[in-house]
Amino acid sequence: MRILIVEDDPLMQLGLEQALSDHDDLEIVGQAEDGYSGVQKALELNPDLIVMDIGLPRLDGIAATKQIKEELPHVHVVMLTSHTQQTEVVAALSSGADAYCVKGASLDRLMAAIDAAKDGATYLDPQIARLVLGNLKAPAPQQNLKISNLSERELEVLKLIVEGKSNNEIAEELYLSTNTIKTHVRGIMNKLAVDDRVQAAVVALRSGLV
Repeated sequence: MRILIVEDDPLMQLGLEQALSDHDDLEIVGQAEDGYSGVQKALELNPDLIVMDIGLPRLDGIAATKQIKEELPHVHVVMLTSHTQQTEVVAALSSGADAYCVKGASLDRLMAAIDAAKDGATYLDPQIARLVLGNLKAPAPQQNLKISNLSERELEVLKLIVEGKSNNEIAEELYLSTNTIKTHVRGIMNKLAVDDRVQAAVVALRSGLV
């Protein structure tokens, strides 16, 4: 997997490069120190995955992610942040990023976020998930109505999506085939009127489901 690192702290950037380079299946193909350069590098290099900081100069990571996803929707983005304010978290959830990891967390969490994004799953760092749960306002009635339309099995799948599990992992946990899980995920997105797994996870968090 070809990875681009977008991080303005030289020490953090070096640490990420060294840590990720230790994994044989990961290749660091570029670095950028601000959001604008990150967008340009992404368009130039077309990486498989981007590790993106939020607090970047010139163009913040949320805006950069949005631009990259508009041009390269297939590129996975793992948001790596020290920002834990509600507005920033919700904005990150809406930018199109595939996974969210808090700086200072263990390398295992970052690798879990990368693996989840690679597999098309959503990864929410436990600290981020708790923050969203603790700070989002009471669920809108229409969100509760949408959640109530889900079957018992779809609710089980949705809860596991919020935990950041991939389709394969959900299939193993529920003793179902991966194709069956994919069908449930499509059904969930249709019933919740969302476009992707991240948006489905946000609806679940807002509704108080998990």
